[in-house]
Amino acid sequence: MITSPRKHIFASVAAIIAAVIVASVIASAFGAASERVLTVFFISLIAVVGMGVYSGNSGILSFGHLSFMAIGAYAASLLTLPAQLKIATLPKLPEWLAATEMGLLPAALIAVLLTSVVALFIGLAIGKLEGSAAVIATLGLLIIVHGVAIGWRDVTRGSQTFFGIPTVTTLWVAAIGVIVALIVARLYRDSVSGLRLRAGRENAIAASAVGVRIRRERLISFVISAALMALSGALIAHFLGAISPKKFYFTDTFLLLAMLIVGGMTTVTGAVTGAVAITIVTEVLRRFEGGFSVAGLDIPAVFGTTQIGIGLIILFAMFRKPDGLAGLKEWEERLFPVRPEGDTGADIAPSVNSLPLTAKGMTMQFGGLTAVNDVDITLNPGEITGLIGPNGSGKTTLMNMLSGVLVPTEGEFFLGSEKLSGLVSHEIADRGIARTFQNIRLFTNLSVFQNVLVAALSTRSGKNAETRAATALMRMGVAQHADAEAGTLSYGDQRRVEIARALACEPSLLFLDEPAAGMNREETDNLMETLRGLTRDLGLGILLVDHDLKLINQLCDRLVVLNEGHLIAEGSPKDIQNNPAVIEAYLGPNRQD
Repeated sequence: MITSPRKHIFASVAAIIAAVIVASVIASAFGAASERVLTVFFISLIAVVGMGVYSGNSGILSFGHLSFMAIGAYAASLLTLPAQLKIATLPKLPEWLAATEMGLLPAALIAVLLTSVVALFIGLAIGKLEGSAAVIATLGLLIIVHGVAIGWRDVTRGSQTFFGIPTVTTLWVAAIGVIVALIVARLYRDSVSGLRLRAGRENAIAASAVGVRIRRERLISFVISAALMALSGALIAHFLGAISPKKFYFTDTFLLLAMLIVGGMTTVTGAVTGAVAITIVTEVLRRFEGGFSVAGLDIPAVFGTTQIGIGLIILFAMFRKPDGLAGLKEWEERLFPVRPEGDTGADIAPSVNSLPLTAKGMTMQFGGLTAVNDVDITLNPGEITGLIGPNGSGKTTLMNMLSGVLVPTEGEFFLGSEKLSGLVSHEIADRGIARTFQNIRLFTNLSVFQNVLVAALSTRSGKNAETRAATALMRMGVAQHADAEAGTLSYGDQRRVEIARALACEPSLLFLDEPAAGMNREETDNLMETLRGLTRDLGLGILLVDHDLKLINQLCDRLVVLNEGHLIAEGSPKDIQNNPAVIEAYLGPNRQD
């Protein structure tokens, strides 16, 4: 399923095909030198978009993707190398491989498949890492594969040149390859998997809380990106006719990452822009690297001029254009804004789950600190339960345990008879428990509609996702902002979008952590009416944490009070207001009703 409008995809695919064909025709008209430059550009662009499929959508910069380019290059070359040459120069090859000799197309397909399988196993390991640890792991991958390529002399000829590869990658072969790669990358970005992964890139905790399986989405993108890198490797090997391990090491990694960073990691448009910019700069600087004369003044040769120039461009881009020259949107997204499609006359499905959430002995320890201590709580559908207490009393920690963000040190909780303790966030979300956060966790660089759509796509098997997203926005009164980037909205509207995103999961229980924070009294009153409507019309149960006592007392059917991690009182708002323990711990002796 593609999450962008068809006109976006049609415009993008048509532009890709037209641009590649026009560029190829022009290069052919200018002769062999221009064809060679454009062929190398096309192959490099395949690698750049391949890296972007993973790094751009996941937000994890990979230094190791040239490893997959190397695997693809060597695998395809071994299959196309003349049999007699293999027998003469690689005598220890398996007999079946030594006798195999095929064309570029089947060899490239086999190389892509082999590389994808390798990437699957590597991705399973790297996918368990986060942030800088994942980045360092990709660097380790590059070093390991480079070492294997040098050490496996019976297959790769070690550090020596692997020669004799048929030079069958022509300009038009590279053109077909880059068209395929660009279309695959573009379709992936706006696929359900791509949207989910971009949500995880923006905020992994929030994405998991609305049902996104982040590790799975990262693995999918990792394998697709590795396949594109293998295609690039197969084509460059059959263009050059000879390769060695150093071709797939730090120098080319630096060059391709420069293209990705300068253009913009998050879009295919950025990959193309960066590849064009860096290719032009590289071609210009190489002509000056050997020295030149200006007005009779001889400028001596400076070794590394190209690398120095590219490094300066990267620094300039990071300071002045941190999102890249192309920004965060595809070109067609700027021309044709996304508008929600769905039956906006519909409403969110009423909860069919009448099962209570029951938690017993919930305890959370952080080192020597006990944040929540042996708390029992029951939440019922159709009821608004307020969770109050002084700052640091354990309210958010308890909510985090019940939504799978934290694993309790002790205790367990059930939805009806089904045990939920031990499940992770996305599994709990798919069972009908959705939440918002104390500090707003929107996917700020996605549109408001995409923020809500990703929740609908990731729960309830993604059924009627667009309708659910559109109606959730309507219910929360923010449908008019559907096209806007979520991070550009006012604070109050961002709160409403976050609730709409949770509603799109069609939950039976909704956890709201300080939803009225930052709102004025009019906005708070409107929110109260909206929340009453959710329980009245949809039968939702709500667990509400807030410091606005007027909101709590007027809205909630029942209050639960924590102090220093202990449950000290539970009852109706009127009972809690007159409870001596609550007065002392939370309201203070000089309270005003």
